[in-house]
Amino acid sequence: MSLVEPTEPVAVEKLGRVHFVGIGGAGMSGIARVLLQRGVEVSGSDARDSELLAELAELGADVHVGHAAANVADADTLVVSSAIRPTNPELVEALERGLRILPRAAALGALLLDRRGVAVSGTHGKTTTTSMVTVLLQHLGAQPGYVIGGKLVTTGLGADAGAGDVIVVEADESDGSFLMLSPKVAVVTNVEADHLDNYGGLEEIHSNFAAFVDRVAETLIIGIDDPGARRVAEVARERGKRVRTYGVTPEADYRVADIEADGFATDFTLIADGGDPIKCAISVPGTHNVLNAAAAVAVADELGHDPEVAAQGLPEFTGAARRFELKGEAGGVRVYDSYAHHPTELTADLTAVRAALASRAAKSAPDAPAGRVVALFQPHLYSRTRIFATEFAEALTLADEVVVLPIYAAREDPEPGVSAELITGQVAHERVYHHVDRADAVARVAQVTRPGDIVLTMGAGDVTELGPVIVAALVQQAG
Repeated sequence: MSLVEPTEPVAVEKLGRVHFVGIGGAGMSGIARVLLQRGVEVSGSDARDSELLAELAELGADVHVGHAAANVADADTLVVSSAIRPTNPELVEALERGLRILPRAAALGALLLDRRGVAVSGTHGKTTTTSMVTVLLQHLGAQPGYVIGGKLVTTGLGADAGAGDVIVVEADESDGSFLMLSPKVAVVTNVEADHLDNYGGLEEIHSNFAAFVDRVAETLIIGIDDPGARRVAEVARERGKRVRTYGVTPEADYRVADIEADGFATDFTLIADGGDPIKCAISVPGTHNVLNAAAAVAVADELGHDPEVAAQGLPEFTGAARRFELKGEAGGVRVYDSYAHHPTELTADLTAVRAALASRAAKSAPDAPAGRVVALFQPHLYSRTRIFATEFAEALTLADEVVVLPIYAAREDPEPGVSAELITGQVAHERVYHHVDRADAVARVAQVTRPGDIVLTMGAGDVTELGPVIVAALVQQAG
């Protein structure tokens, strides 16, 4: 994958019939769903069948399993993701016929042109924050549209056109595609070095965020605790943009205080624009999720809603798919799935779980030891593993038991000398295991757990499939 060439969006009513190459992907299927709800004729193809394809077909899309030139049929616009190769027969057909070809982000940008768009960007926390903003606006009766990189637990959907004038979308910086969005309001959660297979370094990432600032029409809401995001705030102010900040930092416009773990929920206080303290509660653990919640309240306030009333909707957020998602419980062990695939994300989730376990133990049996954390981690990308191996090992040291799978290559070819052992060899305790075979890894996780423990499957690859498998192994072990 590489940085995409920005393409300006086209108004929805000018798209004509739209064909999606790779319509079954999380991002592509959400855009297709919203276009169908808005009356646009949609077709699409994907390499394999899925529930998402079936759902789109029920909504009226003409879907195909497998790629072929004939699938394009009488489309006027072709939408492609950055994962589609130039040799794809549908892309070749569209080029030969001179059809309009849009990157996925330009199709997403089209949805913002006639709505009050809210775009959530940042290295970490995009999906959760986008989901929280959506849930708060639903709580407030705003009937927002949304396109999220994961499914909302509350609706079971990753996208919906909505009936209100606001649409909330996740803005992907990984390939620069967020530079095709023109939101009215934007969130920048944090800015760190990542996706260095696309970017030359942190400076290039900052340059792209500076360009994103120029595309925001009204307000930027920025997590000021993060040095990279603080730098974006400075750029935005220099360019005359309205900036609102959130964080534990005293000068934050939306200041967070009194964070306290309550088992796997979290209580905190929010002071919005120097007003009276607002008592808040979220149903997920971790300071990082408290900050995501503060950003969501700030967005609601910026859109004209009372922040105290908005905050009352926070407990209604119960999660998004793959973002600390409960997969099941057996033998007194809970299994969660986490999309964490960067050291900062692993650290945040593992720290949050340890705090939650300590809080739960303190309330139920103060003298009893807290449950332990068992991490099943699958590194994502050879380049990311090579660059961040030491940082991954430091993060995984926070887990009591660590099981590591081989690297999930995704879009990359193997690199000589780069393997999961770069990580396991640096974890600062001996309870770390590397398993090439997935079944052996599941067996190891079941073997080392005991009642009261939490298991986290972690990574952006197919490790997500193993949560239910682990639950089944625990059931069998308990029986």
